[in-house]
Amino acid sequence: MIYKHDPASILGFLEDTSNLKTGHTPGVFFPETIDELSDLLKSAPKEHRRFTIAGNGTGTTGGRIPLGDYVISMQKLDRIGELVELSSDKAFITVQGGALLDDIQKKVEQNGWLYPPDPTEKLCFIGSTIANNSSGARSFKYGSTRKHIARILLVLPQGDRLDLTRGACLADEHGMFHLSLPLAGSLAFQRPQYRMPDTSKHNAGFFSEESMDLIDLFIGSEGTLGIIVEADLMLIPLPAAVISCVVYFRNFDDLFKFVSLLKNPQNHVMPRAIEFFDQHSLGFLATKYSEVPSDSCGAVLLEQETTPATEENDLDALFERMESCNAMTDESWIALDRDEQARLREFRHALPLIVNDWLSRQQESKISTDMAVPDGAFRELFDFYRNSCEEHGFVYIIFGHIGNAHVHLNILPRTREEFLKGKSLYREFIAKALSLGGTLSAEHGIGKLKSEYLVEMYHEHGIQEMVRIKKCLDPFLILNIGNLIPVEYLETE
Repeated sequence: MIYKHDPASILGFLEDTSNLKTGHTPGVFFPETIDELSDLLKSAPKEHRRFTIAGNGTGTTGGRIPLGDYVISMQKLDRIGELVELSSDKAFITVQGGALLDDIQKKVEQNGWLYPPDPTEKLCFIGSTIANNSSGARSFKYGSTRKHIARILLVLPQGDRLDLTRGACLADEHGMFHLSLPLAGSLAFQRPQYRMPDTSKHNAGFFSEESMDLIDLFIGSEGTLGIIVEADLMLIPLPAAVISCVVYFRNFDDLFKFVSLLKNPQNHVMPRAIEFFDQHSLGFLATKYSEVPSDSCGAVLLEQETTPATEENDLDALFERMESCNAMTDESWIALDRDEQARLREFRHALPLIVNDWLSRQQESKISTDMAVPDGAFRELFDFYRNSCEEHGFVYIIFGHIGNAHVHLNILPRTREEFLKGKSLYREFIAKALSLGGTLSAEHGIGKLKSEYLVEMYHEHGIQEMVRIKKCLDPFLILNIGNLIPVEYLETE
C-alpha cells in the first residue's frame, strides 16, 4: 500500500473541474490490489478514518475533493483485460476501476468493437463513469453507462467484496434486497421509495424501479455505497461508417422541427447523436472557425451510423429532411471521411476551451446548468433559459444534448454582481425544470456542489430514503461523506 501525505503529493487531489477551493486531507492512499483496498476499509472504524474516493479529476461537481477525510486513489487499479467474443454481435471486456476510458475505447475499437458510452472527457476512470452513470453525445441512441454494464465487483464500506452480475439479484415483490456478507453479516433493505422523473437522461440520486436489479443501485450512486473495483463492459460491433454533420438554421422554429424529425422513430434518418449550439456558442466558435455563418440562430450536430451500401440513401434522406426544414444547406458541414470527422469532433470540443479562455480574462467563474426535462416540455425550458438571460443582459451560451431534451446553459459573468444574479437565477432554473417534471442533473451528477439542491427534487422523504440505504450499507459512514446526500441528513438519527 502506498501512502503519501506531503503537500506536493496531496495538492493534485484537492481539485477537479468544479472550481471548489476548500479541499483538504491528511493524506492519500494508493491501493495496488483489491485486498489492500478491502483491508483499508475494514480497519477504518478502528482507525477513525473516513475516505473520499478519487477519480481522475475530470468531474464537475467536486465529488473527488476531500473536505478533511483521507483520499483513496484508484489509479493503481488500472488493468484492462482481453476481449471475450460471445457471438458475432456481442462481446465484453473486464476492466479495473482505475483504467482510463480512452485506453479502453482505443483497445476495443482496434479489435473491431465499440463501447457505446462516450463522455466528452476521455481521461476519466471507468469506475468513476460507472459510479456516476456517465453519458455523452451517443446517449441519444445507446443510453447512459448503466445499459452497458454486465457485472461489477465492489468493495463495500466494511470491507466485504460484492460480485454482482446483471440479473442475479433482483428486488422481490416488496422491493426488498437480501445480502449475506462475511463481515457485515445479513443485510435486508428496500429499494428507494420514490418515483424517478420521466426523462431520457437522469443522474441525480439512487436509481429505483419495480423489480430493479441491485447492480443498478450502485451504478450512479457516486461512490457513496461502495467502491467499484472491476466491471464487465458490454461491447457491440464497430459501425462500418458514420455520417457526421453540422446543420445551420436561421430560426428556432425550423431548428426544432428538424430535431423532431430526427427523433421520430418512423424516420429514415436515425442518428446516434443529436447535439445543439446556439448563436452565442457559434459566435465563440467563429473566432477559430471562420466558416461559421454569422446569420445562423443555431446549429444541430448529428452523427448517424451507416454502411458503404446504404450511405448514399442515408445522405439523400438527410438532405431531404434538411430542405424540408429550411436548413442553411449550402453553409452546412457534412463529414464523411476520417480526417474530416476528426476536424468536426475538434469543432465540437473546441467550445469549452474557447469559453474557458475567455473566462480566464474575467474575474468570476461560470454558472452551469445540467437539467433535463421530458421531451414535450423542452421548448418551454429552453425559451425560459434564453428569455431570462436576455432580460439580465448576461453573456451566455446554450449547447448540448438536444436529442435528450438536455442542454447546458452557461452564464458567463463579467462582474461579481452578474455572478450573484446568475446564482440566484440558477435556483429559478432548477425550480422551472422540476416543475416541468425534469431532473436536477442529467449527466454530471450531484457531488458536493449540488447536494443542497437535491432536497428540492426529492423533498425530505426522498432524501431520508437515500439515508436509510446509505446507513444500512455504510453504518459507520466511511465513504464519500458530503457527496450526493447533504451531510446534515446523515448526522441526524
